[in-house]
Amino acid sequence: MTDVKSILLVGVGGQGTILASNILSAGLLDAGYDVKMSEVHGMAQRGGSVSTQVRYGKQVFSPLIGEGQADILVSFEIMESLRWLDFLNPAGKIIINNYKIPSTPVLIGKWLYPEGVLEKINSVVPTKVIDANQIANDLGNPKVMNIILLGALVKAMDLINIDWENIIRKTVKDQFIEINVKAFQAGIEA
Repeated sequence: MTDVKSILLVGVGGQGTILASNILSAGLLDAGYDVKMSEVHGMAQRGGSVSTQVRYGKQVFSPLIGEGQADILVSFEIMESLRWLDFLNPAGKIIINNYKIPSTPVLIGKWLYPEGVLEKINSVVPTKVIDANQIANDLGNPKVMNIILLGALVKAMDLINIDWENIIRKTVKDQFIEINVKAFQAGIEA
């Protein structure tokens, strides 16, 4: 049995998936874990899929997570959770942001955004759905959904004892520190 934990964060370009992964990785490194991170953001600037893989433990040899190996999947957008579901291990957890970003074919009327995605996923694996958009809007900044989801992830993985506020302060621009600290705490509470 390995002590390595595998976290898959997925979303759409512009949602801050990579920033959340960078903060997560920095916190885990600060706590003394060996950490490996991989990111894929090919067409992210055009609203394409973004994924980051973070693995941590006593000794990690590869940043890559294969199908059925993720201990937790954090999806910043509903459809991305369905796209990456096969990567979750049978005992894994899933956190989904209840947020839709229609793809180009949906926007131009060629396809419909699929209905019932959350119900379908919940029938396969127990699912924690968070309305990070609403929480972010309540905080006054819709761009902090990623940090809200990071807080929820930290709570789900029982990584609360790391000094996350310090890591956030080191990572984000000064003018965004306080809102991100509040968003992180709101994610823990969600």
